[in-house]
Amino acid sequence: MLEALIDRFGDPAVLMMAGAITGVVFGMAAQHSQFCLRAATAEVAEGRFGSRLSIWLIAFSAAVMLVQGGVALGLLDVSDARQLAATGSMSGAIIGGLMFGAGMILARGCASRLLVLSATGNMRAILTGLVLTLVAQASLRGVLSPARESLTVLWLVEGGEARNMLTQLGLSAAVAASVAALALIGGLILAWRTQVKPSRIFAAAGVGAAVALGWALTYAIAQTSFDVVPVSSVTFTGPSTDTLMGLVNAPDLPLGFGIGLVPGVFAGAGLMALLTREIRIERFGPDTPMERYLLGAVLMGFGSMLAGGCAVGAGMSGGSIFAITAWVAVFCMWLGAMATHTLLRRRVVVAA
Repeated sequence: MLEALIDRFGDPAVLMMAGAITGVVFGMAAQHSQFCLRAATAEVAEGRFGSRLSIWLIAFSAAVMLVQGGVALGLLDVSDARQLAATGSMSGAIIGGLMFGAGMILARGCASRLLVLSATGNMRAILTGLVLTLVAQASLRGVLSPARESLTVLWLVEGGEARNMLTQLGLSAAVAASVAALALIGGLILAWRTQVKPSRIFAAAGVGAAVALGWALTYAIAQTSFDVVPVSSVTFTGPSTDTLMGLVNAPDLPLGFGIGLVPGVFAGAGLMALLTREIRIERFGPDTPMERYLLGAVLMGFGSMLAGGCAVGAGMSGGSIFAITAWVAVFCMWLGAMATHTLLRRRVVVAA
């Protein structure tokens, strides 16, 4: 069936379809579960292990378990993925991760969360997401690219085995999947103790499943196609910039996985919000100052391009294939977010 689709529509169109399917699954699951790394880091910074942490832990563990389970069973090969095969930047992962973590606290959401919230009528998320995307584009190819490149080359790590955490640790995919399964059980126990609704638990697992689905679909297309097709999964900063720049600069969008992913997530989140009656217009107000959100967007836009991805692209997609730079990036996102949240809380207490 897949070969017939490729023969009829071509690789780019089929990749776009795969991205759209993955995006709809991710969008619906992320909206209903309220999946949000920022919220999880805020809970931990306040010394609480609550429902938001359980949602993130379930999603992350499910992604790792499914992806590594597929690798262990011989159903999936991610060795050619950019996060593993290409040269990576440890300095970019550290600095960019810290910047992104601080930015998502200021903007009250990471890149994926802003896209999901935009579909529900959140005007703050729409504006913040646009600024994030523009800064990311400037960091990739524009005026900020020299600064990004100078920070990137401070500490490089070669692609291949040097960038694969499992290889460096001498662990197999089966062991990684087993450890992830234990972490998933821990997340489920925490969700039960914090009285998370079963539907939200299922949706959180769906977020992780969407990441695995992205890897599986692009791998299947790469195996079927006669052309070189990149194996990839869910990420937002790069595809968002490609979509926006394509709409602004070209009459025709270059089709691909990312071009289908972004509108797919928007459609899936919007559909879920309609079904659950969570569509509502939200604007900036006295308690949501615009300048704070815009500063967060700038930090996330530059930080994501420096770190090699956003909280989902680096943190979950890259983390699920055990790219060492991705794990360092998401760890630094946690550090940056928790430190920023703590500083903001102390400022509020002092002001009061």
